Amino acid sequence: MTASLGDVIAALEAAYPPALAADWDAVGLVCGDPAEQVSSVLFAVDPVPETVDEALGSAQLLVTHHPLLLRGVHGVGADTPKGALLHRLIRGGTALYTAHTNADSADPGVSDALAEAIGLDVTGPLVPATTEPLDKIITFIPVGPAITEVHEALSAAGAGAIGDYSHCSFATAGTGQFKPLAGANPTIGTVGKLERVAETRLEMVLPRGRRAAVVAALRAAHPYEEPAFDVLELADLPATTGLGRVGSLPAPEPLSAFAERVAAALPPTTWGVRAAGDPDRMIATVAVCGGAGDSALGAAIGAGVDAYVTADLRHHPAAEHLLAGTVGGPTPALVDVAHWASEWPWCGQAAAVVRAALGGSVEVRVSGRRTDPWSVAPTIGRLAT
Repeated sequence: MTASLGDVIAALEAAYPPALAADWDAVGLVCGDPAEQVSSVLFAVDPVPETVDEALGSAQLLVTHHPLLLRGVHGVGADTPKGALLHRLIRGGTALYTAHTNADSADPGVSDALAEAIGLDVTGPLVPATTEPLDKIITFIPVGPAITEVHEALSAAGAGAIGDYSHCSFATAGTGQFKPLAGANPTIGTVGKLERVAETRLEMVLPRGRRAAVVAALRAAHPYEEPAFDVLELADLPATTGLGRVGSLPAPEPLSAFAERVAAALPPTTWGVRAAGDPDRMIATVAVCGGAGDSALGAAIGAGVDAYVTADLRHHPAAEHLLAGTVGGPTPALVDVAHWASEWPWCGQAAAVVRAALGGSVEVRVSGRRTDPWSVAPTIGRLAT
């Protein structure tokens, strides 16, 4: 039994839907033929010469978290650094696939892998994804062929779609009552006479952005001159997808011990692990965000956690964050790690996705090459411990 590149992509996109990607991002298949057979897949954080070297000759697919071509290009000539990598992959018969911000927001995703490595029990996203607002339309149709006609019209206009299903609805039987007045042209009944009709109550959900189209479709397809209907705005539901994760430790521990926990959980880097806050402060609840996460610093404060673990924290936001804690009450302690190290646990998660979907038909490997760009850490100037 063999698998195609398309099979692997299907497994990855089921776990990390491209629709979750930010609109500025570049995710998906960069090069490769979905019809080609794949027997080995290599997972890495970065598409760089080291991971391309590792993939060529041993894997038909390199899956990376970071995109190779994030910004628009006018060409991929082999005389450019990124173009050269792309040409090497194509010549070597190795495809390249990227799951970036879609993997950040997926459930589980990048931050779940980071939280698991640290030993957190995740309770939900730090910055929940915005879910599309929904309406429900309810209408009343005389028993007969019109029920199917209205149902089809509403479905075609965008109602009744739930996940991977279309034409979703609920119908109940009842009795409609009305009296046509002077000037009316009733489909059923007589002007001036009270009428009772066996009707079906039809309910369907729809994206709020399709409200006008669905109502127009209802009016066009409904047999009544004045169809009765309700449009209800549904409450927003908390999303399980989104940026970062919030969780708790098995037992509280001092910040100094928690920083050691984080350092032991992640692959070592020159950047290392740095903590800001009282070393003796007890840490029980934690927010994490794989990759650069200072944009979610406010969300971590709002979550009321004891510590926030992320990468690429900048001097001024970190300093102002600590200062705010001296005036307005405690703010989370900060634990800053290397960008690459914070996202590397995701490689194992993504490899497990493909392994579970395709079994023994595809070998999956995680690159252990450290592609963090920081490579030298002089001992001079280090703070003594």
